[in-house]
Amino acid sequence: MNKRELVDAISGRVGDKKTANEAVNAILETIQHEVAKGEKVAITGFGAFEKVHRPARTARNPASGEAIKVAESWAPKFRAGADFKAAVNTAPRKAAPKAAAKKK
Repeated sequence: MNKRELVDAISGRVGDKKTANEAVNAILETIQHEVAKGEKVAITGFGAFEKVHRPARTARNPASGEAIKVAESWAPKFRAGADFKAAVNTAPRKAAPKAAAKKK
């Protein structure tokens, strides 16, 4: 589901697409703004969004094997809540994709 499909799904509950689009945009912008400031956004039953620090580190270029320095950065993190996890575990399951055959 993409953002447009989400707006379409919500529009049936709030009345029209314009209202649904404004609501989705307001929620997403608020979450982004608060997490960018360093605040934790917790939605009971759904999950929590927060800002995490990634320290500087040394990594390897997979093509050449050369060591490269990766600068410190910040990243958003999401942890699913108990109700969300329960809903995912009780939902009908699709067949898992078949693993690619290994070449010998």
